[in-house]
Amino acid sequence: MTKRHITYLAWTTTLLASTLSCAAATAAGPMTHTVRPGDSIQKAVDAASAGDTVLLSAGTYRESVRVTKSGLTLRGMGPSTVIAPATSSSNACAKAGSGICVEGKDGHPVEDTTIAALTLSGFAKNGLWSSWTNRLTVQQVTALKNGQWGIAQERSTRGTFLDNTVRDNGNAGLYLANTFTTEAGATDTHGTLIGRNRLQGNRIGVTIKRLRNLAVATNDMTANCAAVFVIGDENVPRAGALTLSDNYIHKNNKLCPKTARVPIVQGAGIVLTGGTENILMTRNTISDNVGTSPFSGGIVLFKSWLGVPNEKNQVSGNILQRNAPADIVKADTGKGNTFQGNSCGTSKPAGLC
Repeated sequence: MTKRHITYLAWTTTLLASTLSCAAATAAGPMTHTVRPGDSIQKAVDAASAGDTVLLSAGTYRESVRVTKSGLTLRGMGPSTVIAPATSSSNACAKAGSGICVEGKDGHPVEDTTIAALTLSGFAKNGLWSSWTNRLTVQQVTALKNGQWGIAQERSTRGTFLDNTVRDNGNAGLYLANTFTTEAGATDTHGTLIGRNRLQGNRIGVTIKRLRNLAVATNDMTANCAAVFVIGDENVPRAGALTLSDNYIHKNNKLCPKTARVPIVQGAGIVLTGGTENILMTRNTISDNVGTSPFSGGIVLFKSWLGVPNEKNQVSGNILQRNAPADIVKADTGKGNTFQGNSCGTSKPAGLC
């Protein structure tokens, strides 16, 4: 064998080994990074790549976690995997008072990321906060006794919030908005879904603020001050084009004191303020919501904080019973709202049942 042949053989052997190594790495595919109590979740998240799973064993983790990359799954073992506040941390999410922060940027959203099967408890602000995301999934998360919102999202599209348990949070259990910090028209969420969640003991079960094109369906809401607030105003485009269907809304009779902008809240089922253009409320079962707040009643149409009425919305096929002061309350002067096929006993004004 000549020297040239030997050199060529060595080169091809090296190339083949390199190719096989790359192929093996590719074949290995996404990785699972297992974290145990005492380990750092943040370090595992930072080390993970798109498609990877950070798997949290059962136990308590005292830290906040910031996720800024797409395609990541952060999953626990169920309610026994608990993330709670640390005594001190330089983490930006911890400084903001939240447990998990999923944060993209304008033009560069965090996409296809999942948070699942864990508990977020006792944070000063929010259990889970997300901003600038696309196709974020939050599933089987328990958000418990957080100071502001249990699970919150702004500036985002195509979110999925399924099978979560959200209890005893200071403000809304689930809070979805166009933007939290500035005035703007309603955001088209391109089909965000809030479904099969259990919301109990919060100030508001679900707050939808200045959004369009989403669904709130098959949720169980009880013991909140109000089950659902849909908030719109005069900004363009207006809040609307959403569906609230097949929810069980019952005994939301907790009393919440007034704030600087909002009077007392008690005994409120679905409250619509300043919404327009085809908000559909259908097939909901709404019962035993009783209070003396301006928002009290089964389904309540109320002017926005700026005096904007509700227009062109549909209330149909709902079962409403034993709500007070009435099953259906139309407390604004909005035009084009329809009330058809509802099973209810009382309305204000009369004739809406």
